[in-house]
Amino acid sequence: MTQQKLHSTDKQYETAILVGVHVQSEDENRFDSTMVELESLSKTCQLNVQTQFSQNRHQVDHKYYVGKGKLEEIQAYIQHHDVDVVVTNDELTTAQSKTLNGNLNVKIIDRTQLILEIFALRARSKEGKLQVELAQLEYLMPRLQGHGRSLSRLGGGIGTRGPGETKLEMDRRHIRTRMNEIKHQLQTVIDHRERYREHREKNNVYQIALVGYTNAGKSSWFNVLANESTYEKNLLFATLDPKTRQIQINEGFNLILSDTVGFIQKLPTTLIAAFKSTLEEAKDADLLLHVVDRSHPEYRIQYETVNEIIKDLDMGDIPQAVIYNKKDLCTEVEPPASPSSIFVSTTNQEDIQKVKDFLFEQIKQTLTYYEEHVASADAERLYYLKQHTLVSELNFDEDNEQFIIKGYKND
Repeated sequence: MTQQKLHSTDKQYETAILVGVHVQSEDENRFDSTMVELESLSKTCQLNVQTQFSQNRHQVDHKYYVGKGKLEEIQAYIQHHDVDVVVTNDELTTAQSKTLNGNLNVKIIDRTQLILEIFALRARSKEGKLQVELAQLEYLMPRLQGHGRSLSRLGGGIGTRGPGETKLEMDRRHIRTRMNEIKHQLQTVIDHRERYREHREKNNVYQIALVGYTNAGKSSWFNVLANESTYEKNLLFATLDPKTRQIQINEGFNLILSDTVGFIQKLPTTLIAAFKSTLEEAKDADLLLHVVDRSHPEYRIQYETVNEIIKDLDMGDIPQAVIYNKKDLCTEVEPPASPSSIFVSTTNQEDIQKVKDFLFEQIKQTLTYYEEHVASADAERLYYLKQHTLVSELNFDEDNEQFIIKGYKND
Protein backbone atom coordinates (compact mmCIF):
# COMPACT_ATOMS: atom_id res chain seq x y z
CA MET A 1 0.00 0.00 0.00
CA THR A 2 2.79 2.41 0.95
CA GLN A 3 4.73 1.57 -2.23
CA GLN A 4 1.72 2.44 -4.38
CA LYS A 5 1.45 5.85 -2.71
CA LEU A 6 5.13 6.58 -3.28
CA HIS A 7 4.83 5.55 -6.92
CA SER A 8 1.85 7.84 -7.57
CA THR A 9 3.69 10.78 -5.95
CA ASP A 10 6.73 10.30 -8.18
CA LYS A 11 4.56 10.37 -11.31
CA GLN A 12 3.34 13.87 -10.46
CA TYR A 13 6.73 15.27 -11.47
CA GLU A 14 7.11 15.92 -15.18
CA THR A 15 10.32 14.52 -16.66
CA ALA A 16 12.55 16.99 -18.46
CA ILE A 17 15.73 17.31 -20.48
CA LEU A 18 17.78 20.52 -20.65
CA VAL A 19 19.17 21.95 -23.89
CA GLY A 20 21.73 24.75 -24.12
CA VAL A 21 23.75 26.42 -26.88
CA HIS A 22 27.19 27.73 -25.96
CA VAL A 23 27.74 30.67 -28.27
CA GLN A 24 31.49 30.94 -28.86
CA SER A 25 31.60 34.61 -27.87
CA GLU A 26 30.35 33.66 -24.38
CA ASP A 27 32.80 32.64 -21.63
CA GLU A 28 32.70 28.84 -21.15
CA ASN A 29 32.60 29.03 -17.33
CA ARG A 30 29.68 31.42 -17.52
CA PHE A 31 27.82 29.12 -19.92
CA ASP A 32 28.44 26.13 -17.61
CA SER A 33 27.12 28.12 -14.65
CA THR A 34 23.92 29.05 -16.56
CA MET A 35 23.34 25.34 -17.29
CA VAL A 36 23.82 24.42 -13.61
CA GLU A 37 21.41 27.24 -12.78
CA LEU A 38 18.91 25.98 -15.38
CA GLU A 39 18.87 22.62 -13.61
CA SER A 40 18.30 24.34 -10.28
CA LEU A 41 15.46 26.43 -11.77
CA SER A 42 13.92 23.26 -13.26
CA LYS A 43 14.05 21.44 -9.92
CA THR A 44 12.46 24.46 -8.25
CA CYS A 45 9.58 23.95 -10.71
CA GLN A 46 9.42 20.31 -9.61
CA LEU A 47 10.73 18.94 -12.89
CA ASN A 48 12.56 15.62 -12.81
CA VAL A 49 15.66 16.43 -14.91
CA GLN A 50 16.94 13.32 -16.70
CA THR A 51 19.86 14.68 -18.72
CA GLN A 52 21.15 17.70 -20.61
CA PHE A 53 22.35 18.39 -24.15
CA SER A 54 24.71 21.23 -25.00
CA GLN A 55 26.26 22.37 -28.25
CA ASN A 56 29.06 24.78 -29.21
CA ARG A 57 28.04 27.11 -32.03
CA HIS A 58 28.97 30.53 -33.41
CA GLN A 59 25.32 31.51 -32.95
CA VAL A 60 22.02 29.85 -32.08
CA ASP A 61 20.13 28.37 -35.02
CA HIS A 62 17.36 30.81 -36.02
CA LYS A 63 14.96 27.99 -36.87
CA TYR A 64 15.78 25.06 -34.58
CA TYR A 65 17.79 26.79 -31.74
CA VAL A 66 20.29 23.85 -32.00
CA GLY A 67 21.85 22.41 -35.17
CA LYS A 68 20.03 19.70 -37.12
CA GLY A 69 22.44 16.98 -35.96
CA LYS A 70 21.90 17.85 -32.29
CA LEU A 71 18.13 18.02 -32.89
CA GLU A 72 18.19 14.45 -34.25
CA GLU A 73 20.17 13.34 -31.18
CA ILE A 74 17.52 14.91 -28.92
CA GLN A 75 14.72 13.32 -30.99
CA ALA A 76 16.32 9.87 -30.59
CA TYR A 77 16.62 10.34 -26.82
CA ILE A 78 12.95 11.42 -26.50
CA GLN A 79 11.80 8.39 -28.53
CA HIS A 80 13.56 5.98 -26.15
CA HIS A 81 12.81 7.75 -22.84
CA ASP A 82 9.78 9.09 -21.04
CA VAL A 83 10.22 12.85 -21.58
CA ASP A 84 7.44 15.39 -20.94
CA VAL A 85 9.30 18.70 -21.28
CA VAL A 86 12.31 20.14 -23.11
CA VAL A 87 13.78 23.17 -21.30
CA THR A 88 16.06 25.52 -23.27
CA ASN A 89 18.71 27.73 -21.68
CA ASP A 90 17.72 30.80 -23.75
CA GLU A 91 14.56 32.67 -24.54
CA LEU A 92 13.14 31.21 -27.77
CA THR A 93 11.58 33.08 -30.65
CA THR A 94 8.07 32.07 -31.72
CA ALA A 95 9.53 30.28 -34.77
CA GLN A 96 12.07 28.31 -32.69
CA SER A 97 9.43 27.29 -30.16
CA LYS A 98 6.98 26.11 -32.84
CA THR A 99 9.66 24.27 -34.85
CA LEU A 100 11.00 22.47 -31.77
CA ASN A 101 7.49 21.58 -30.70
CA GLY A 102 6.65 20.23 -34.15
CA ASN A 103 9.84 18.16 -34.37
CA LEU A 104 9.98 16.84 -30.81
CA ASN A 105 6.23 16.66 -30.09
CA VAL A 106 6.69 17.46 -26.39
CA LYS A 107 6.17 20.62 -24.38
CA ILE A 108 8.89 23.24 -25.02
CA ILE A 109 9.69 25.64 -22.17
CA ASP A 110 12.43 28.28 -22.39
CA ARG A 111 14.47 29.85 -19.61
CA THR A 112 12.22 32.92 -19.44
CA GLN A 113 9.06 30.82 -19.00
CA LEU A 114 10.81 28.83 -16.27
CA ILE A 115 11.70 31.99 -14.33
CA LEU A 116 8.19 33.39 -14.84
CA GLU A 117 6.81 30.09 -13.52
CA ILE A 118 8.87 30.42 -10.30
CA PHE A 119 7.78 34.04 -9.92
CA ALA A 120 4.15 32.89 -10.25
CA LEU A 121 4.77 30.33 -7.50
CA ARG A 122 6.48 32.84 -5.20
CA ALA A 123 4.29 35.96 -5.57
CA ARG A 124 2.43 36.59 -2.31
CA SER A 125 1.06 40.13 -2.44
CA LYS A 126 -1.59 41.39 -4.85
CA GLU A 127 1.02 43.66 -6.42
CA GLY A 128 3.48 40.80 -6.89
CA LYS A 129 0.84 38.62 -8.53
CA LEU A 130 -0.18 41.44 -10.87
CA GLN A 131 3.45 42.09 -11.84
CA VAL A 132 4.01 38.42 -12.63
CA GLU A 133 0.81 38.20 -14.69
CA LEU A 134 1.82 41.31 -16.64
CA ALA A 135 5.25 39.83 -17.37
CA GLN A 136 3.66 36.55 -18.49
CA LEU A 137 1.19 38.31 -20.80
CA GLU A 138 3.95 40.52 -22.28
CA TYR A 139 6.01 37.39 -22.93
CA LEU A 140 3.08 35.51 -24.50
CA MET A 141 1.61 38.37 -26.55
CA PRO A 142 3.95 38.08 -29.57
CA ARG A 143 3.84 34.26 -29.29
CA LEU A 144 0.07 33.76 -29.21
CA GLN A 145 -0.31 32.41 -32.74
CA GLY A 146 0.00 28.65 -32.43
CA HIS A 147 1.66 28.81 -29.02
CA GLY A 148 -1.62 28.87 -27.10
CA ARG A 149 -2.97 25.94 -29.10
CA SER A 150 0.22 23.99 -28.40
CA LEU A 151 -0.07 24.53 -24.65
CA SER A 152 -3.79 23.74 -24.69
CA ARG A 153 -3.14 20.46 -26.52
CA LEU A 154 -0.44 19.47 -24.04
CA GLY A 155 -2.64 19.98 -20.99
CA GLY A 156 -1.64 21.12 -17.50
CA GLY A 157 1.68 21.19 -15.68
CA ILE A 158 4.55 23.63 -16.13
CA GLY A 159 4.03 26.59 -18.45
CA THR A 160 0.29 26.86 -17.83
CA ARG A 161 0.34 28.65 -14.47
CA GLY A 162 -0.70 32.31 -14.35
CA PRO A 163 -2.75 33.62 -17.26
CA GLY A 164 -3.92 30.04 -18.01
CA GLU A 165 -5.06 28.30 -21.18
CA THR A 166 -8.37 30.16 -21.48
CA LYS A 167 -6.69 33.56 -21.50
CA LEU A 168 -4.10 32.34 -24.01
CA GLU A 169 -6.92 31.55 -26.43
CA MET A 170 -8.47 35.02 -26.18
CA ASP A 171 -7.78 37.34 -29.04
CA ARG A 172 -5.06 39.95 -28.70
CA ARG A 173 -7.56 42.72 -28.03
CA HIS A 174 -8.80 41.06 -24.83
CA ILE A 175 -5.26 40.39 -23.65
CA ARG A 176 -4.30 44.02 -24.30
CA THR A 177 -7.34 45.08 -22.25
CA ARG A 178 -6.20 42.86 -19.38
CA MET A 179 -2.65 44.24 -19.62
CA ASN A 180 -3.99 47.81 -19.47
CA GLU A 181 -6.11 46.91 -16.42
CA ILE A 182 -3.02 45.51 -14.65
CA LYS A 183 -0.91 48.55 -15.57
CA HIS A 184 -3.63 50.84 -14.21
CA GLN A 185 -3.78 48.93 -10.91
CA LEU A 186 0.01 48.90 -10.62
CA GLN A 187 0.17 52.64 -11.36
CA THR A 188 -1.92 53.26 -8.23
CA VAL A 189 0.71 51.39 -6.18
CA ILE A 190 3.55 53.26 -7.94
CA ASP A 191 1.87 56.63 -7.25
CA HIS A 192 1.45 55.71 -3.57
CA ARG A 193 5.10 54.71 -3.37
CA GLU A 194 6.17 57.90 -5.14
CA ARG A 195 4.32 60.03 -2.57
CA TYR A 196 5.92 58.01 0.24
CA ARG A 197 9.37 58.49 -1.35
CA GLU A 198 8.84 62.24 -1.74
CA HIS A 199 7.91 62.40 1.94
CA ARG A 200 11.11 60.55 2.87
CA GLU A 201 13.24 62.80 0.66
CA LYS A 202 11.62 65.89 2.18
CA ASN A 203 12.57 64.60 5.61
CA ASN A 204 16.07 63.87 4.31
CA VAL A 205 15.97 60.19 5.34
CA TYR A 206 19.01 58.15 4.34
CA GLN A 207 18.21 55.08 2.19
CA ILE A 208 20.00 51.73 1.83
CA ALA A 209 18.93 49.07 -0.68
CA LEU A 210 19.94 45.43 -0.33
CA VAL A 211 20.78 44.02 -3.76
CA GLY A 212 22.27 40.72 -4.84
CA TYR A 213 21.90 37.43 -6.63
CA THR A 214 18.89 35.27 -5.86
CA ASN A 215 19.42 33.22 -2.68
CA ALA A 216 22.51 35.23 -1.64
CA GLY A 217 21.02 35.96 1.79
CA LYS A 218 19.58 39.48 1.40
CA SER A 219 16.42 38.69 3.37
CA SER A 220 18.49 37.15 6.18
CA TRP A 221 20.42 40.41 6.60
CA PHE A 222 17.24 42.46 6.20
CA ASN A 223 15.67 40.49 9.06
CA VAL A 224 18.75 40.85 11.27
CA LEU A 225 19.19 44.59 10.68
CA ALA A 226 15.46 45.46 10.81
CA ASN A 227 14.49 42.94 13.54
CA GLU A 228 11.98 41.53 11.08
CA SER A 229 10.80 38.06 10.17
CA THR A 230 10.18 38.33 6.41
CA TYR A 231 10.10 35.18 4.26
CA GLU A 232 13.58 33.69 4.47
CA LYS A 233 14.37 30.35 2.93
CA ASN A 234 17.03 28.58 0.90
CA LEU A 235 15.07 29.08 -2.33
CA LEU A 236 15.48 30.82 -5.66
CA PHE A 237 13.50 34.09 -5.71
CA ALA A 238 12.22 33.68 -2.15
CA THR A 239 11.60 37.45 -1.99
CA LEU A 240 9.48 39.05 -4.70
CA ASP A 241 7.56 41.71 -2.81
CA PRO A 242 9.62 44.74 -1.77
CA LYS A 243 10.10 45.17 1.97
CA THR A 244 10.98 48.59 3.38
CA ARG A 245 11.61 49.36 7.06
CA GLN A 246 12.93 52.29 9.04
CA ILE A 247 15.82 51.31 11.31
CA GLN A 248 18.18 53.14 13.65
CA ILE A 249 21.94 52.84 13.96
CA ASN A 250 24.43 54.76 16.08
CA GLU A 251 21.87 55.43 18.85
CA GLY A 252 19.50 57.56 16.83
CA PHE A 253 20.42 57.89 13.12
CA ASN A 254 17.29 56.98 11.12
CA LEU A 255 17.57 55.23 7.81
CA ILE A 256 15.33 53.33 5.40
CA LEU A 257 16.34 49.76 4.54
CA SER A 258 14.83 48.06 1.45
CA ASP A 259 14.98 44.42 0.40
CA THR A 260 14.73 43.80 -3.36
CA VAL A 261 14.06 40.89 -5.71
CA GLY A 262 17.13 38.74 -6.42
CA PHE A 263 18.90 38.94 -9.76
CA ILE A 264 19.89 36.02 -11.98
CA GLN A 265 21.84 35.47 -15.21
CA LYS A 266 19.75 36.14 -18.32
CA LEU A 267 17.05 37.81 -16.22
CA PRO A 268 14.06 38.26 -18.58
CA THR A 269 13.60 41.87 -19.71
CA THR A 270 9.82 41.49 -19.26
CA LEU A 271 10.44 40.85 -15.56
CA ILE A 272 12.76 43.84 -15.14
CA ALA A 273 10.03 45.97 -16.74
CA ALA A 274 7.25 44.42 -14.64
CA PHE A 275 9.15 44.81 -11.37
CA LYS A 276 10.22 48.37 -12.17
CA SER A 277 8.27 49.77 -9.20
CA THR A 278 10.05 47.30 -6.91
CA LEU A 279 13.45 48.28 -8.27
CA GLU A 280 12.61 51.99 -7.99
CA GLU A 281 13.29 51.56 -4.26
CA ALA A 282 16.89 50.64 -5.08
CA LYS A 283 17.23 53.44 -7.65
CA ASP A 284 16.64 56.11 -5.00
CA ALA A 285 19.14 54.62 -2.55
CA ASP A 286 22.08 56.54 -1.11
CA LEU A 287 23.97 53.26 -0.70
CA LEU A 288 23.65 49.79 -2.26
CA LEU A 289 24.45 46.93 0.07
CA HIS A 290 25.45 44.12 -2.29
CA VAL A 291 25.07 40.69 -0.63
CA VAL A 292 27.17 37.91 -2.21
CA ASP A 293 26.91 34.19 -1.37
CA ARG A 294 30.63 33.57 -0.83
CA SER A 295 30.04 29.83 -0.38
CA HIS A 296 28.71 29.47 -3.94
CA PRO A 297 31.29 28.02 -6.38
CA GLU A 298 30.30 30.65 -8.98
CA TYR A 299 30.14 33.62 -6.60
CA ARG A 300 32.38 35.75 -8.85
CA ILE A 301 30.07 35.27 -11.85
CA GLN A 302 27.06 36.07 -9.64
CA TYR A 303 28.79 39.22 -8.36
CA GLU A 304 29.52 40.36 -11.93
CA THR A 305 25.96 39.56 -13.09
CA VAL A 306 24.46 41.76 -10.36
CA ASN A 307 26.79 44.63 -11.24
CA GLU A 308 25.89 44.33 -14.94
CA ILE A 309 22.16 44.55 -14.11
CA ILE A 310 22.83 47.49 -11.76
CA LYS A 311 24.53 49.29 -14.69
CA ASP A 312 21.62 48.41 -17.02
CA LEU A 313 19.22 49.97 -14.50
CA ASP A 314 21.29 53.20 -14.47
CA MET A 315 22.29 52.60 -10.85
CA GLY A 316 26.03 52.28 -11.48
CA ASP A 317 26.79 55.68 -9.88
CA ILE A 318 25.26 54.78 -6.50
CA PRO A 319 27.96 53.98 -3.88
CA GLN A 320 28.17 50.25 -3.16
CA ALA A 321 29.39 48.19 -0.21
CA VAL A 322 29.74 44.39 -0.36
CA ILE A 323 28.73 41.80 2.24
CA TYR A 324 30.42 38.48 1.44
CA ASN A 325 27.88 36.24 3.12
CA LYS A 326 27.58 32.63 4.41
CA LYS A 327 31.05 32.51 5.95
CA ASP A 328 29.85 29.54 8.03
CA LEU A 329 29.52 27.47 4.83
CA CYS A 330 32.93 28.40 3.41
CA THR A 331 35.92 26.10 3.52
CA GLU A 332 38.22 28.41 1.53
CA VAL A 333 40.14 31.40 2.83
CA GLU A 334 38.27 34.67 3.02
CA PRO A 335 38.17 37.02 0.00
CA PRO A 336 40.79 39.80 -0.26
CA ALA A 337 40.22 42.49 2.37
CA SER A 338 38.76 45.76 1.12
CA PRO A 339 37.54 48.85 3.00
CA SER A 340 34.18 48.52 1.21
CA SER A 341 33.60 44.79 1.87
CA ILE A 342 33.17 42.43 4.83
CA PHE A 343 33.15 38.61 5.18
CA VAL A 344 30.43 37.46 7.59
CA SER A 345 27.57 35.13 8.50
CA THR A 346 24.14 35.87 10.00
CA THR A 347 24.62 32.84 12.27
CA ASN A 348 27.45 34.59 14.15
CA GLN A 349 26.40 37.21 16.72
CA GLU A 350 29.80 38.96 16.56
CA ASP A 351 29.44 39.27 12.77
CA ILE A 352 26.07 40.99 13.19
CA GLN A 353 27.71 43.72 15.25
CA LYS A 354 30.58 43.87 12.73
CA VAL A 355 28.08 44.54 9.93
CA LYS A 356 26.45 47.35 11.95
CA ASP A 357 29.88 48.93 12.50
CA PHE A 358 30.71 48.35 8.83
CA LEU A 359 27.46 50.10 7.83
CA PHE A 360 28.40 53.09 9.98
CA GLU A 361 31.75 53.40 8.15
CA GLN A 362 30.20 52.93 4.69
CA ILE A 363 27.45 55.50 5.30
CA LYS A 364 30.07 57.94 6.57
CA GLN A 365 31.89 57.70 3.19
CA THR A 366 28.78 58.90 1.34
CA LEU A 367 28.11 61.93 3.57
CA THR A 368 29.78 65.30 4.22
CA TYR A 369 31.68 66.04 7.43
CA TYR A 370 30.32 68.81 9.68
CA GLU A 371 30.99 70.31 13.11
CA GLU A 372 28.34 72.22 15.05
CA HIS A 373 28.05 73.87 18.45
CA VAL A 374 24.62 73.53 20.06
CA ALA A 375 23.51 75.37 23.18
CA SER A 376 22.66 73.01 26.05
CA ALA A 377 19.13 74.44 26.18
CA ASP A 378 18.47 73.63 22.50
CA ALA A 379 17.31 70.02 22.99
CA GLU A 380 15.29 70.09 19.77
CA ARG A 381 18.36 70.79 17.60
CA LEU A 382 20.35 68.11 19.40
CA TYR A 383 17.59 65.56 18.84
CA TYR A 384 17.35 66.50 15.14
CA LEU A 385 21.10 66.04 14.55
CA LYS A 386 21.09 62.64 16.27
CA GLN A 387 18.20 61.47 14.08
CA HIS A 388 19.14 62.96 10.72
CA THR A 389 22.94 63.00 10.76
CA LEU A 390 25.55 60.41 11.58
CA VAL A 391 27.05 61.72 14.82
CA SER A 392 30.64 60.53 15.35
CA GLU A 393 31.55 62.68 18.37
CA LEU A 394 29.46 64.41 21.04
CA ASN A 395 31.22 66.41 23.75
CA PHE A 396 29.93 68.92 26.29
CA ASP A 397 31.82 72.17 26.79
CA GLU A 398 31.07 73.15 30.40
CA ASP A 399 32.67 76.60 30.14
CA ASN A 400 30.38 77.67 27.30
CA GLU A 401 27.47 75.37 28.23
CA GLN A 402 27.20 73.89 24.76
CA PHE A 403 27.54 70.59 22.95
CA ILE A 404 30.27 70.21 20.36
CA ILE A 405 28.97 67.81 17.74
CA LYS A 406 31.03 66.27 14.96
CA GLY A 407 29.46 64.05 12.34
CA TYR A 408 28.37 63.46 8.77
CA LYS A 409 25.30 64.72 6.92
CA ASN A 410 23.65 64.75 3.51
CA ASP A 411 24.51 67.84 1.45
